[in-house]
Amino acid sequence: MVSFIRTIIMYLLVVLVMRLMGKRQIGQLQPYEFVIALMISDLAALPMQDSSIPLWSGVVPILSLLLMQLLISFGVLKSNRIRRFMCGRPCVMVRDGVIIEKNLSDQMYTLDDLLEALRMKGCPDVRNVKLAVLENNGELSVLPEGGVTDIVIGGCVIRENMKRAGITREALDEAVRSCGASSVKDVFYCYVNGSGEMTAQKRSACL
Repeated sequence: MVSFIRTIIMYLLVVLVMRLMGKRQIGQLQPYEFVIALMISDLAALPMQDSSIPLWSGVVPILSLLLMQLLISFGVLKSNRIRRFMCGRPCVMVRDGVIIEKNLSDQMYTLDDLLEALRMKGCPDVRNVKLAVLENNGELSVLPEGGVTDIVIGGCVIRENMKRAGITREALDEAVRSCGASSVKDVFYCYVNGSGEMTAQKRSACL
């Protein structure tokens, strides 16, 4: 009976912690989130398997991991440097119909893996792919011809995308002003579509 109650308590605790960590599917977890999820599962299993282990020996570390995850998530949200360190950067695998072999090698991603992912995205012909990006969570994002190109994310200008899309600084500044922002740092998101039209959204005051 004691083991049953301990199991129910740990189960409810883990469910609560995972809810507080945010609504993500397992495949969408960032590396640091995935590691914390694994550690939580191990810590929860110990008190359930061995009734001689005090319940608090599992509860306290789990709550500590939750606190650490929330602090890291806050830092990732507020700081580009922390976000790059903890999450890494997306890697371009295909650009303008050309596979970038070096990036495949750097990410230990085989050509078969890439072609399979492209087929699953409905883009079997590499020539029709404007941009294919391996995201931080391991998913491959595919933009066909006529897709959109990110220019500003969270106040950070992606200069490589600006150059590829042919966007001048003057055009970007005009988009910044048009959304009511005083500078690029005040822009939450800005992108250009396949027709060359640029759209910018001002950062909310609460962010």
